[in-house]
Amino acid sequence: MIQENARTQLREEGFCVLPAVLSKEELARARAGLDRAVEISQHFERSNPNHKLDPNEANIRAANLPAVDPVFIELLMRADALDAAREAIGPHILISNFTANIALPGSGSMKLHSDQALVVPPPWPHPWAVNIIWCLDDVNEANGATRYLPGSHRIQSLDDVPADALDRTVAFEAPAGSFIVMEGRLWHTSGMNVTANQRRRMLFAYYSSDFIRPQMNWAMSLPGEVQSAMDDETRELFGLNATGNVRMGSALTNLAATT
Repeated sequence: MIQENARTQLREEGFCVLPAVLSKEELARARAGLDRAVEISQHFERSNPNHKLDPNEANIRAANLPAVDPVFIELLMRADALDAAREAIGPHILISNFTANIALPGSGSMKLHSDQALVVPPPWPHPWAVNIIWCLDDVNEANGATRYLPGSHRIQSLDDVPADALDRTVAFEAPAGSFIVMEGRLWHTSGMNVTANQRRRMLFAYYSSDFIRPQMNWAMSLPGEVQSAMDDETRELFGLNATGNVRMGSALTNLAATT
């Protein structure tokens, strides 16, 4: 379980930081895995050009991380990460996506958005999505840390987003080896890297409530050998078992009984 002060901050501010949870060895493995993921993603982009999320080429993205290296599945299934995700959105979760964003010097910001707004139409009265953001470098305002709009996890419709929202964003700060728990309703954007020689590597593990269709179709996007190596708990969280969100039925029944 995450500590009470972090739980309180997550509830009241829509985020919290769990500092330095990775050992030096774990951090080194994650960085090496990301290097491989970037190489694969860049080859795919050259073969299949697509629209860009970022304003210039100084942001490097890598997709489908669980298909690349077992270290990424290990990160997704860590007890501290799962505890934090369930603290944010409840016990019934699925792994929706896992991607990376590397901000090189000169990188710009993408459009302001909330991750829950990408998968569920308004209103957004409850948190149904969360990002566990793994920091593979020290992240700060100068090197392009994710920027968030304070208090925006209370926004329930697009009309509630203030016109000057981008100007009011604040950068997350966390040391390498930490993860940031960012509730899905928190409006945010990638920061600008204004340093001369620093790169900022972050991994975005995206979990959602199990009644929401995951962004990735893991049955199609994960190689057979990756799927066959998974234990039952991992398969369940990737939505690979024969049954899906049947637990939600009992949850709704319990909710109805109390209202």
